Amino acid sequence: MIGQCSISPWKEVRLLQSFNGIQQLAETRPFKAWFLDQFGVLHDGKQPYPGAISTLEKLATSGAKMVIISNSSRRASTTMEKMKSLGFDPSLFIGAITSGELTYQHLQRRDDAWFATLGRSCIHMTWNDRGAISLEGLGLQVVDDVEEAEFVLAHGTEALGLPSGAALPMGLEDLEKILEQCVAKKIPMVVANPDFVTVEARALRVMPGTLAAKYEKLGGEVKWMGKPDKIIYKSAMAMVGLDASDCIAVGDSLHHDIKGANAAGIRSSFITCGIHATELGLDKFGEVADQSSVHALALKYDAYPSYVLPSFTWRSCFGGYSSSTALVLLNGVFG
Repeated sequence: MIGQCSISPWKEVRLLQSFNGIQQLAETRPFKAWFLDQFGVLHDGKQPYPGAISTLEKLATSGAKMVIISNSSRRASTTMEKMKSLGFDPSLFIGAITSGELTYQHLQRRDDAWFATLGRSCIHMTWNDRGAISLEGLGLQVVDDVEEAEFVLAHGTEALGLPSGAALPMGLEDLEKILEQCVAKKIPMVVANPDFVTVEARALRVMPGTLAAKYEKLGGEVKWMGKPDKIIYKSAMAMVGLDASDCIAVGDSLHHDIKGANAAGIRSSFITCGIHATELGLDKFGEVADQSSVHALALKYDAYPSYVLPSFTWRSCFGGYSSSTALVLLNGVFG
């Protein structure tokens, strides 16, 4: 867990505990519910990570409830279909909660005060190579003229949705130019995937969160529909019917997964082989990160995992069965 103790009036210490595998963590602290990120933890978008499927099966036999919580801009049902196509057994999960699903439900119901005042015509930024996002059932009018738009809906970073329902391929710079026009009109943005980047076959792909951050920097208003906002964690707790003390969130992004868990009061496990692998100097899957590098990165992002693991595997790929606890100061590292 994240421990805090005072060693001086101006310094705060946080405890980070490192394990070599999920087995050791599960045996040390038997959580009743595991909220699992998918990209960078369970798979890389193209194939499962080594040991991920068997690790899920072992957790399931312990009676743990598992929920996928993802900043994917696609709906929960599509996420489960994707997991099945990659070889995962959907029956192992209680369900999935995605940013795309939360966005869809809020746009459809309009029972939230912020969404209730949102208009119906939108500039839609979507995917092209990855497949455009359908807005069917939302009663929205997609426009390609900023002057006709009442808000921006960001699902992807590869194309601009057209009134015909087609998607016009467009580069990131061109999409950002459209955002500049939208800011000038002072219309809000809904971002259905708050990630800045994601892992895809060992490479990093730019996600809609990058557009949203740009929009805020320009002075625009953004509604973030996923991690690190608490909305997705609260939805997951409601799905399993458990309090924060019985849950753990597992993710590879300090800014999104870990910082969001911190805000929601949920313990978290940081998987180091994901999007931060290069920053941590890791070359191989399952390679153990240098503790001082992990601590420095946690300070950089102001996100503090309760536990640190090299990968979502039952036992370490590099062998060994040990743990270590280190102290992290807010203004330095003490190990």
